[in-house]
Amino acid sequence: MIKLCITIGVLLCGLVISAQPRQTYSFNAGWKLHIGDIPDAKQAAFDDKEWKGVTLPYAWNEDEAFAKPIHEHSTAVVWYRKTFTLPDDVPQEKVFLEFEGVRFGAEFYLNGTWIGRHENGVMAAGLDISKEVLKKGENVLAIRTDNDWRYRENATNSIFQWNDKNFNANYGGIPKNVWIHFMSGVYQTLPLYSNLETTGVYVYAKNIDISKKRLDLHVESEVKNETADTYNGQLVVEVRDAEGALVKTFENPFSLESGATRIIRVQSKMDNVHFWNWGYGYLYTVTSKLVVGGETIDAVDTRTGFRKTAFRDGMVYLNDQVLMMKGYAQRTSNEWPAVGLSVAPWVSDYSNKLMVESNANLVRWMHVAPWRQDVESCDRVGLMQMLPAGDAERDVEGRRWEQRTELMRDAIIYYRNSPSVLFWESGNESVSEEHMTEMIAIRDQYDPHGGRAIGSREMLDSKLAEYGGEMLYINKSARHPMIATEYMRDEGLRKYWDEYTYPFHKEGEGPLYKGNDASDYNRNQDQHAIETVRRWWEYWKVRPGTGKRVSSGGVNIIFSDSNTHYRGKENYRRSGEVDAMRIPKDAYYAHQVMWNGWIDPDPKGLHIIGHWNYTTDTKKDIHVVSAGEKVELFVNGQSVGFGDRSYQFLFTFPQITFMAGELKARSYDGNNNILNEQIIQTAGEPYRVKLNYKHGDNGLYADGNDMVLVDVEVLDKERRRCPTATHMIDFRWDGPMDWRGGIAQGPNNYILSESLPVEAGVNRVMLRTRFGEAGEVKIHAQANGLIADSLGWEVSPISDKNGLFVKNAEIGLPLNLDRGEGLKEEPLKQRRITLPIQKVQAGTNQEMATASYDDNELTDWVNDGTLQNAWIEYTLAKKSVIDEIDLKLNNFRSRSYPLQVFVDDKLVFDGNTETTLGYYTLEIPRTEGRRVKIQLKGSSVVAAENQHAEIGGKKLDDGVARDDIGAKGRLSIIEIDIHKKQ
Repeated sequence: MIKLCITIGVLLCGLVISAQPRQTYSFNAGWKLHIGDIPDAKQAAFDDKEWKGVTLPYAWNEDEAFAKPIHEHSTAVVWYRKTFTLPDDVPQEKVFLEFEGVRFGAEFYLNGTWIGRHENGVMAAGLDISKEVLKKGENVLAIRTDNDWRYRENATNSIFQWNDKNFNANYGGIPKNVWIHFMSGVYQTLPLYSNLETTGVYVYAKNIDISKKRLDLHVESEVKNETADTYNGQLVVEVRDAEGALVKTFENPFSLESGATRIIRVQSKMDNVHFWNWGYGYLYTVTSKLVVGGETIDAVDTRTGFRKTAFRDGMVYLNDQVLMMKGYAQRTSNEWPAVGLSVAPWVSDYSNKLMVESNANLVRWMHVAPWRQDVESCDRVGLMQMLPAGDAERDVEGRRWEQRTELMRDAIIYYRNSPSVLFWESGNESVSEEHMTEMIAIRDQYDPHGGRAIGSREMLDSKLAEYGGEMLYINKSARHPMIATEYMRDEGLRKYWDEYTYPFHKEGEGPLYKGNDASDYNRNQDQHAIETVRRWWEYWKVRPGTGKRVSSGGVNIIFSDSNTHYRGKENYRRSGEVDAMRIPKDAYYAHQVMWNGWIDPDPKGLHIIGHWNYTTDTKKDIHVVSAGEKVELFVNGQSVGFGDRSYQFLFTFPQITFMAGELKARSYDGNNNILNEQIIQTAGEPYRVKLNYKHGDNGLYADGNDMVLVDVEVLDKERRRCPTATHMIDFRWDGPMDWRGGIAQGPNNYILSESLPVEAGVNRVMLRTRFGEAGEVKIHAQANGLIADSLGWEVSPISDKNGLFVKNAEIGLPLNLDRGEGLKEEPLKQRRITLPIQKVQAGTNQEMATASYDDNELTDWVNDGTLQNAWIEYTLAKKSVIDEIDLKLNNFRSRSYPLQVFVDDKLVFDGNTETTLGYYTLEIPRTEGRRVKIQLKGSSVVAAENQHAEIGGKKLDDGVARDDIGAKGRLSIIEIDIHKKQ
């Protein structure tokens, strides 16, 4: 063994080798940009002084975000160039660049030499520039980007499946962060497989004991020795809690010969662990250090959290408790007007925390992997993630499938230390079992201990997928969890309250979309919120605890209005529960009520839909969302009675006459105890403009990317918001920030306009800092006839080192711990017991009869189309009390079936089923028996036309594909569950 003597460096064989630990800086500043292809721009001597100066992250077409529809987003070859020198006080043996993402393909040149290519348009990539970079003097990095919608892979000429004009907003160039890493010759690698083929540090826990707050902590670090000598030392791990206190230190020796790459492992037990949870983003900092001769030669900080998961019995378990999935399918671009996805770190936290505050616990990023900033943000705010790699709408073969597996590999390596990632998504549509096997193998190779399920949309009959769930339908399972991946596709502008409020949007008004009218999706705020209740109710009624086969929940498409596929006259998707500037709509508050619990909501949840400012002759239905058992409404202190309950959470008070003053809702439990009250008041005449501003709790910095959000409201003399105000607001400002503005309905969506109207009495605008320019900013807002308002704030300077800097805006962002540790929730309540079926007899097609209860929603029993054979009888394992029967009938969206149900030959149901998005529940008088017979007593009828199409024109699913139109006596059962209540 070689003994190493260390003073300032490592003295070995007469050589002094730098022992300085790595340093990482932002590489975002000092870029020049040119739109258009100039081949000579790769040359170091090229004159770029007339090019536009920009600070990353920066999409060169950012101005088009929400100004243009997605399919009109500009594409071009665009060059980015940066001149830089290396600092003297950093290790220079190894120098790496980390690009969090480039859209779509990029060619990299350093000092005129081609150094690499990156082409997937989604994930991060690394470049080793150690040999090419000049250690003294100026370097020039030139990058040729191409965001063509039909970009083709250089080596194969293949297009990429996820470069799609419907969902993948095209913010071109370098819209994500870039970092430069300086390391010594012995170092822990970066988690960047593309180009570097390295995997970095992997931190995970085993033997997790939630009740005792214990676990075994494992750290695996891939280490490279690119020196001429063998190194002997220790891999030392230091664990610090969320407050920065050192709580654990442990180590393991290593020996690494010249040229070797090896994974070094170390483990230890940890006690008194704070577990990461929903709404409790508790994170530890795990520092892995290479220590040689008592000196640290490399150190890596990994921010991570610990939680225990399981995916079984059709349910998701988090920290030993069943959690129903509730949340949003959000476009991965997660964009904002006039900046696209390139927002400041605190803005990502603000947006993602709003999801948690609506009581969502899961975000499913759609089609492509999110950028690192959003992933780490979800860690902090306590929001679980379903994380895809890349897909469009179907399984593929050949090179396009290989591209998907490579992207999944890169995403897993990059994000496997994030506790918020619970699901890896293999596809936005089902994939073959062969392909599922490949994806599982990738997960098992790079993330075998992360406690994450891997599956895909659909996968209803897969024997391999660890979760599934259709787009917007109700699926149940006793095996892997079924989670609806994008339910409720309705749209509604925040601007439109109801039919009685200017600008008077009637329910269902809107232009044709692919030949279909807008009546089934184009809502005002009242109806959008009501539809939210209707849709969630279908999942809630088959929630965990309602039998052996259950739904594990679903995610609502989408969270914020998005510059992607749209159907209305506006050029963007308006399905958000908040608008593009993250101002909530009423549907947001409906979710707060229904989702505030692990399975069942807190009964105190209460929200009055709408406002209370109308003309004196107005009569309208008032709707209240409540998790209580009863709701009473009061107008100016006088009760108008109790609401009609529907969909479990909706209470309707028909034709309430408006009287200025106060509208109050009061909720009660089943014993008439008051649970909660909410009051909304009539606002007076608009009187003044009011400004409020937000920036990160960790400060505001002149890094060229930090941001301020400014809210503008119209208030009455009592400082109440005027909910029907639509005043035009004129802004002016002074100071070192750039105006990015907001959004409203009108010319060009008011993108970048310095005047824009409030909608429903409020709006919001954004300003962005300039690199290196600190100082005071003042903003002023006025509207005709109203008292104006102004406010100011300070932009803090940054420390710039030869164009490199520490990005303070992403340091010290607070963790969201609002929901508490969540380890003492009530155990799962079993509300229904599924009665096992022993055998089945059918009027015909006996060989298919078991398919009606095989826990596979892609199979069914169907008779021969004649009425006399349209029956099926189930014999239970033993005689039992029977209360309810869940039926998933074919054509569940469109057809109503006249059924009779018999228990031991006793008629217990005689009526017509209703259309649903999956299961119809037959509630019958409690009856004891063993045989249950389902019989069609007449022809089924079309109860709801199934004319509505997906993006590509494909009709929405309606069960097992079969032409049943001409079969008047056809009965088809996909699944049946027979229950007794607890």
